[in-house]
Amino acid sequence: MYVKICGLSTPETITTGLASGANWIGFVFFPKSPRHVSYGKAQELVGPVRGKASIVALTVNATDEELKAIDEAINPDIWQLHGSESPDRVAQIRQKFARPVMKALAIRDKEDLDPIPAYEAVCDILLFDAKPPRDMKTELPGGNGISFDWTLIKNLKLKKPFILSGGLTPDNVAEAIKLTRPQGVDVSSGIESEPGVKDPKKITDFISAAKQAAADL
Repeated sequence: MYVKICGLSTPETITTGLASGANWIGFVFFPKSPRHVSYGKAQELVGPVRGKASIVALTVNATDEELKAIDEAINPDIWQLHGSESPDRVAQIRQKFARPVMKALAIRDKEDLDPIPAYEAVCDILLFDAKPPRDMKTELPGGNGISFDWTLIKNLKLKKPFILSGGLTPDNVAEAIKLTRPQGVDVSSGIESEPGVKDPKKITDFISAAKQAAADL
């Protein structure tokens, strides 16, 4: 069970995540997010992560110039594309920057599963996140602290590994893993004391719960 801790912005929370067994550490490059970090800040934070966990760069409809700046700043192991990038754009980024790509797909209804085959063909990992409710106004494509109906993906037959995201917390991650059997889980707002502020205890509790749930399968 791979556990991704996303939106980290302090040395202390990175240390906690690594010590607790996080497999992926995610940095958010999206100015509208409370978890956004500048290229310089990310460069300062990334050192302890390298070689201990995979470095994930989360972007939202980023240009080639923005991706190049991130690439030069932190040399990520994986791109996480969390916007409305088309399958062609995903393939282009994967080829141009020669590193794996994780594509986030927002799920709310059964119809949201329809694009999966097109993205499976061009990405390395799928990430299923919650699409905001129709009456919810937000500019954030993720990190909204809401989950989707996990039964929608319960029996999917996929060719690529998938990561479950959206509204996960230390209290519900075991149930989510048991139901959906993902290859990994991703958390951001579910380990925060307030938007953008990670809680070290919640980080530890989440990783412990996820790893134990996987061991119990």
